[in-house]
Amino acid sequence: MDQDNLHQVEQILDHTFANGALLTRAFTHSSAVDNRLDSNERLEFLGDAVLGVVICQALFEKFREYPEGELTKMKSMLVSRGMCARVARSLGLPQFLVVGKGMVSSKALPASLAAGLLEAVIAAIYLDGGFQSASDFILRTFSSLVEQVDAEEAHGNYKSLLQQYAQEQFNVAPVYILLDEKGPDHNKCFESAVVIDQQHFASAWGPNKKDAEQKAAYNALVELGVLERAVPAGDPYKAG
Repeated sequence: MDQDNLHQVEQILDHTFANGALLTRAFTHSSAVDNRLDSNERLEFLGDAVLGVVICQALFEKFREYPEGELTKMKSMLVSRGMCARVARSLGLPQFLVVGKGMVSSKALPASLAAGLLEAVIAAIYLDGGFQSASDFILRTFSSLVEQVDAEEAHGNYKSLLQQYAQEQFNVAPVYILLDEKGPDHNKCFESAVVIDQQHFASAWGPNKKDAEQKAAYNALVELGVLERAVPAGDPYKAG
């Protein structure tokens, strides 16, 4: 990364690096170096941990009435690969990532790489300026997302979360399809699936259409990388 790009990135991050080599490494993909230890992969590992601590503390302090299970679900949404990729792209960071020949262009950078880049940047800020600098950056860039993780979403409104994500990423709304129903009228169960921009996701069963659609939305969020598969025990919308 040349000096002009370094300066641009520092302005975006609102952090001036004492050690510019850290920032350069954060933006170096493994495909661009002979030795993977010279890439940003180790920084991703550290940044993921720092991000988790800061987000957990922010949620712990902001939502004082929520039990551990609700906070866990909210944290899962905020630190997911999909959400980290969204933040990285909103900051315009992928365009500065140095990749090897044959890699995709930054405009089509997979969510996993964009998310890893953000984690590497967080680690670089942490190592260069300390925990407070990293925390300030995270809270500044995630503040609006923390606000969006309201009580409704925390209680499992996966349809609402998927609606928001689909409109932001694909500019379309999810479509729910009733695939099957079984059982007598007084004890039916329903199978639903969701389609986004012609992409079909795993179906799910529920005791009513609403529950089946919530489970189908959850499956789609997992496949899209917005949520992780692990859900606290007792989640009424846990896909099975």
